[in-house]
Amino acid sequence: MHFHRVHIEITNICGLACSFCPPKLQPSKTMSLPFFQKVLKQLRGYTKELAFHVMGDPLTLSNLDEYLDATLEQRFEVTLTTSGYYLKKTSFETLFHPAVRQINISLNSYNKNSLNLTFDDYMDAVLALCGEKLAHHPKPFINLRLWNFDEACSEAEFNTMLFKRLSSFFDIPLNVEELYANRPKSIRLASIVLLHFVSYFEWPSMDSSHDTQGTCYGLKSHIGILANGTVVPCCLDGEGVIGLGNLNTTPLADILDSERATAMREGFAAGKAVEELCRRCSYKDRFSDTLV
Repeated sequence: MHFHRVHIEITNICGLACSFCPPKLQPSKTMSLPFFQKVLKQLRGYTKELAFHVMGDPLTLSNLDEYLDATLEQRFEVTLTTSGYYLKKTSFETLFHPAVRQINISLNSYNKNSLNLTFDDYMDAVLALCGEKLAHHPKPFINLRLWNFDEACSEAEFNTMLFKRLSSFFDIPLNVEELYANRPKSIRLASIVLLHFVSYFEWPSMDSSHDTQGTCYGLKSHIGILANGTVVPCCLDGEGVIGLGNLNTTPLADILDSERATAMREGFAAGKAVEELCRRCSYKDRFSDTLV
């Protein structure tokens, strides 16, 4: 069994309250460095790529370098996913750590919060990172994520302001009307710097009225490990509703071979969502027809 990526929630603290994210119900928790190092050893052979994100923002950690050092020592590569709010507080040395393969920045975090910084201050930090990367670092890949491209064009005003800054910095035309009309999946802004577009989605919830069968990439391309050690089949299960086991008490191999995990894999292979949360998840409908 091999995963394209394993999501490790080294912290579930993000410091923001984005309106497009579900409220965090789990107690605030940061995975201890010694436990994280044990987790890395268990992941050998299962993946080469880690994502430091399920619900939290890894840039909230003052000792993020120590987690990256441990990751490099075990020869994993890391994707950092951040709101961008803490970029100014994080050194380039950390952001361009040799373990970091990719940085995802959720740009629409800015206008979905009441932040104590201006849009220009926020974008200055984002663009400073991009400028440093282009000037001095062949890696990591930078993915600027704009996940507000809905059919109603509800964020057109914010996006117009954003495209103006990006267009000026990267010297590339970005017309909001054309982008909404053509709806590209991504635009190359510079060498391995992309602007990625996705529409808002509904987070899976047991309270949702959505109910469909289908398949999913969970337990196929990825799994998640929450800050408290709970293993979940999907990066959208931040509350551990489908807790397959906990690495504090059970080895990963046993968790992945458990009856519950096996039933999920076999169900997805047959186009069936055996877990209630999966049936109530509309996100899987985006790609159910493309999976075999």
